[in-house]
Amino acid sequence: MVKNQEYLKSKASYCLELSKKLGATDASVTVGNSISETVNFRNKVLDESNRSDSLAISVETYIGKKKSSISSSNLLDENLKTLIEKCYETTKITPEDEFNSLPDQNLLAKEIKELNLYDKSHLENDKKIDYLKELEDTASKDEKIVNTESSFSENKANFILANSDGFCNGYKSSSFTASCVTIAKDEKSMERDYEFTSRCHLNDIVDPKNLGKIAADQTIKKLSPKKIGSEKISIIFDKRISKAFLSSFAGAISSSLIARGTSFLKDKIDQQIFPSSINIIDKPDLIKGIGSQCFDSEGVKSETLNLVKSGILNNYLVDTYNGKKLNLKSNGRKDGSTNLYFENGKMSYEELININSRSLYITETIGHGTNLVTGDYSVGANGFLVENGEFKYPVSEITIAGNFKDMFKNLILANDLDFKYSVNSPTMIIEGMTVAGK
Repeated sequence: MVKNQEYLKSKASYCLELSKKLGATDASVTVGNSISETVNFRNKVLDESNRSDSLAISVETYIGKKKSSISSSNLLDENLKTLIEKCYETTKITPEDEFNSLPDQNLLAKEIKELNLYDKSHLENDKKIDYLKELEDTASKDEKIVNTESSFSENKANFILANSDGFCNGYKSSSFTASCVTIAKDEKSMERDYEFTSRCHLNDIVDPKNLGKIAADQTIKKLSPKKIGSEKISIIFDKRISKAFLSSFAGAISSSLIARGTSFLKDKIDQQIFPSSINIIDKPDLIKGIGSQCFDSEGVKSETLNLVKSGILNNYLVDTYNGKKLNLKSNGRKDGSTNLYFENGKMSYEELININSRSLYITETIGHGTNLVTGDYSVGANGFLVENGEFKYPVSEITIAGNFKDMFKNLILANDLDFKYSVNSPTMIIEGMTVAGK
């Protein structure tokens, strides 16, 4: 069982009091405890089972505009005293930075919303093993599946964040995650695919039979792929892939990149960067949301942001330090986005894949070909050729390329959004992208 709030608060209070006594003008302390249990299977045989228990503290001390930090996993008072003294001495010799400070007090979270992020349920190891056995039995039913790997993880965490301005709060969270990777083989190729489920509550994860079947079906469909020539073509991105565009967008609007001037979206506030039909929302108070939070790692309250409204960029993701550089207030995004998503489009999935008589449907991208400075995008990809709304055959060994500035302006969304991850997107189509093939 994770440490309770009172224990974590007592450690945080001890560090704050000692920091102030030594002469720190301000201080911030985070104390956290997490327990994780994981079971791994390979080819229907138990491969590994482990448990980890992490207890750690992180301290930041300020002397005016000087700041330094230190962390440890030893929470004995004697060690904490030594830790704080070292941190304070380091702070004294650290150069000043005019943007160093605790968050503005009026931005700190005053109340903790009940977001239902913690499930006290515990699945014993034997039950985890039973889940994975059923999952892999289902995934292996087709003789084309020649290899399976699966995993089940349970994580429980609790933390306290406290600072010298009087903020002291935290909350428990939990996650239950199961995954399945399958490899299929026929006379022409060997292919790999996966499926996973991750939820805050045990009862919300996907049934093992369904998870195994989805992973196997997706893999078998990729067998005997064909190559295509280079051309410009409309590309449909599966929801697993289209959400990556949102992740890149979130990176490009982080205040750290904006402050350094290293984002292709710098100076784009109040400008049209998407079609007028596009809305992007970051919602930290989604009940049971994988990315939900009451406040960020500085204690700043996190509220819903309409990042893009009718295609217009309204907000960056701002923390205290970089916000001061930009003359902007923190909006509780020290750790980036929370539950980020495109709002649903207006057409159905079926209508979207029928927009063009011929298009590519991408289910996998390979490599990290995203340049947030220029907006250039180039990745290896696999997927399917679609003709008149029908999936004709799998396609592999292609490269797709474009620039986010153009891609963002030419995307169309289906109305099939669901919330499986902390970043979610409907199926997406982008017209006229460049494909390099054989």
